[in-house]
Amino acid sequence: MSASTKRGLVIAIDGPAGAGKSTLAARIARAHGYINIETGAMYRALALKAIRQDVSFDDGDALLRLAEASTIKLEPELERNRVLLDGENISERIREQDVTDAASRVSVHPGVREWMVARQREMGEAGGVVMEGRDIGTKVFPNADIKIFLDADPEVRGSRRFKQNPHVATEAHAVTQEMRERDERDRTRASSPLEAANDAIKIDSTHLSLDEVIAEAERIIARKK
Repeated sequence: MSASTKRGLVIAIDGPAGAGKSTLAARIARAHGYINIETGAMYRALALKAIRQDVSFDDGDALLRLAEASTIKLEPELERNRVLLDGENISERIREQDVTDAASRVSVHPGVREWMVARQREMGEAGGVVMEGRDIGTKVFPNADIKIFLDADPEVRGSRRFKQNPHVATEAHAVTQEMRERDERDRTRASSPLEAANDAIKIDSTHLSLDEVIAEAERIIARKK
């Protein structure tokens, strides 16, 4: 048996907002008995703390100090993680639109990202993890056993996000526009921009159902085991 199999695989799932990374990661982790590390939830937790303490989303130094004074924990649940910020369960609050928007701005700062990457590596170093985000395969775990880049057309991603949270906007196109703006921020930020790793296997979920996406991911994993 290989060392990789003994320690459990490190599976990296990257992609833009609304592509379905969190759902895929949760299902894959549950199927294989792995830990699902939802990195986006960590940025959302910091963004919520910045909102509460009135820290500017543009002040990278202040945000880093805030991060260093925070304890962010992820506890696995059926579909996604229970997120604890300094011991408080914030799982539902961080899914709201103001926190989503703030997380996108908080995450552009190199110091904040370096702090987050260090925490994420600590969480995944033992293997047996599915980690999803935007720079897992390129930055957090460049030597991950499996790298998947999950994508879909912006219109499809916006529509899916609107259906999940219909209260966030009166029109679906407003969600799609916000998605495009977030894509631009993620792809052009100076530190760890959103991009597929050279050795990542891409899955375009534009015309695929969730079950079809999971099946494709499982075929990729099976080839590695």
